[in-house]
Amino acid sequence: MKNFKLPDLGEGLPEAEIVEWHVKVGDVVDVDQVLVSVETAKAIVEVPSPEAGTIAKLYGDPGDIIHTGEPLLAFEGEGDDTGTVVGELKTSDKGNGAESTRDQFIIGAAVSSRRARANRATPGVRALAERLGVSLESIKGSGPGGLITNDDVHKQASHQKQLGEAEMLRGPRRTMAKNMALSHAQVVPVSIYEDADIGDWNESTDITMRLVQAIALACEAVPQLNAWFDGDNLSRRLLDKVHVGIAVDTSEGLFVPVLRDVNHRSQQDLRQGLENLREAVATRKIPPREMQGATITLSNFGTMTGQYANPIVTPPQVAIVGAGRIREKVVPRGGKPTVRRILPLSLTFDHRAATGGEASRFLGAMVEALMAK
Repeated sequence: MKNFKLPDLGEGLPEAEIVEWHVKVGDVVDVDQVLVSVETAKAIVEVPSPEAGTIAKLYGDPGDIIHTGEPLLAFEGEGDDTGTVVGELKTSDKGNGAESTRDQFIIGAAVSSRRARANRATPGVRALAERLGVSLESIKGSGPGGLITNDDVHKQASHQKQLGEAEMLRGPRRTMAKNMALSHAQVVPVSIYEDADIGDWNESTDITMRLVQAIALACEAVPQLNAWFDGDNLSRRLLDKVHVGIAVDTSEGLFVPVLRDVNHRSQQDLRQGLENLREAVATRKIPPREMQGATITLSNFGTMTGQYANPIVTPPQVAIVGAGRIREKVVPRGGKPTVRRILPLSLTFDHRAATGGEASRFLGAMVEALMAK
């Protein structure tokens, strides 16, 4: 058999979830015929066949997580482990004008790591686990060499009965969990807070766009926070263009599409661009490239609730701005107490890449921009 590995989907993502097989064992397929739909953290991608042939084996079921470089399926016949075939990857949003990406598909043999732990069990133990509804992948074996024993399975079954079945994170939620852990391990975060008096804004003011434009002006004033930082090599790259990641909350998890070149676009153009991105997120038809390349992020959580926060910086970015819920507050104005509309702001930055003074000046520049009429 010739194993066909899951290719790099052109997004730098290490894994994908099988959504639907479009072929079965014994089917004869042509070059570029769609074999399977897989879901990454960013899009549903249709994987085409790198060659014509007969399907001999499928390495997974819908819902399985498979890593880049692991076998996806096998063709009948013999093959060279190092052979490559160029194919075409298409996102599933056919007809919407999304571009397709060319990449290399690798034919070769590999062992599926997602089943490595389950393989450390005897047939009898596997049968017991199946009968009790226990996933061997969740068990760390207590036997010699990590071998999973009957006692391990019974303990896990009892634990599951007490707590109920755990929900495996999929797609965006799985990626979010990994990104948050990466940030926790790599970033040295510091948060500072300030209020912006927006009492002079009229009712038609586009709050999100004002925030985006204020971020752009602050990045021009203090470019140290519009940067990418490499913690391994302790190197920093200051960026000329401002690409703002906009955190979008959905039932599927957190998406952060990127609003590009915000310091050179009109407010109307930015608003239309954001609406297009949000629609693409809502329909899960957003091209992967639209989720990459942010230089700084905005979390406008105040549209729901909350005043201040310490939002999480996602490497290699250096900073993230949080905008809280607008409220009325009594403040001194002209020597007299006055009720004004106040927009609370939070800024979290990576203290390895920026100083407290730079962060303070950045936030000050944002406040000044927001308070302008």
